[in-house]
Amino acid sequence: MISEAALLESRSLRDGVVDRTHVIDKVKTLSLLPDGMHVTTAMVATYFEVTETVIRAMVFDHREELESNGYRVLTGSELSYFKQLSGIQSRTASLALFPRRAVLNVAMLLRDSEVARQVRTYLLDTEYAARTQPVDNFVHSPSADLDDRIDGRITHILGKTVVPMLNALIETSGEQRRDLISARADIHRVQRKLAQHEQRLHRLERTREQRPLAGVMASIDAMNWREFEQHIASLLRRDGCTGVEIHGGSGDRGADITAYTVDGRRLVVQCKNFAPYRSVWSGEMQKFVGTKTLHQADVAVYVATCPFSREALDIALQVGVTAVHRGLLEAWSAGAKLQVLM
Repeated sequence: MISEAALLESRSLRDGVVDRTHVIDKVKTLSLLPDGMHVTTAMVATYFEVTETVIRAMVFDHREELESNGYRVLTGSELSYFKQLSGIQSRTASLALFPRRAVLNVAMLLRDSEVARQVRTYLLDTEYAARTQPVDNFVHSPSADLDDRIDGRITHILGKTVVPMLNALIETSGEQRRDLISARADIHRVQRKLAQHEQRLHRLERTREQRPLAGVMASIDAMNWREFEQHIASLLRRDGCTGVEIHGGSGDRGADITAYTVDGRRLVVQCKNFAPYRSVWSGEMQKFVGTKTLHQADVAVYVATCPFSREALDIALQVGVTAVHRGLLEAWSAGAKLQVLM
């Protein structure tokens, strides 16, 4: 099993596990910006319970590594555009953004944060379980069984003997440290290739580790499309809308919900319960623009459980459609009022 000390010292090891961002939420919930994808330096410092100075110092020391995992600093027109899309109110001339990969990268670098240490513990436990979890092969053939036995033996030997031995040597060796780290990185590349081969052999039976759902968006992600429309209708009623009707189905003429705002304006709503990694594209937004015209709506709201593409947001701005992306939906569901309804 990879040791915590080795993870702190070896970038190659960190690169091998930086995709396991779900471990962040096993320690505590990471609050995101309204775009649902990024956090600021202050938000990273709050999560790890350290000062912003500590985070800035880490960025200075490991900027290239963090940038490879999505860290970036917005300035000029790019910053203005981001503020416009996300609704951030800030007068700073620049804004540093960390995606979840970069936040996990920080957790693997911070030495004096108890939260970071807990994240590393979950990360190392997850990595160990992924390498050693037994899997049954659904497709049985002589060659597949032989490959499975060979891969299993090699993975066992690498995971149980070679890697621990190299970890111990790295922790005690000074003169040959760099060579040992390089050798261990090569072994981990072999392990990843073996794991990919094993996944192809057992893809019909292999179960993937599911991270526990937590918070407002977790309950929304667990809804089906009908429950999601009912949830949005309840938010409209909560915010004072009247005549709220759900039309979900093939006969809705593109309007999932219609209602009237507090001041009597006709409202039409489109609800899309998409997977978080999806996006609402420009073609889908253009279709809803036609729905707004068809229903002669004064207010049009497009609510989605995922981000909107830049082209879709441009169209929404041009025609007066309010795009409620994942981050804004979370705030609305948690009690904030949707400004267009006020």
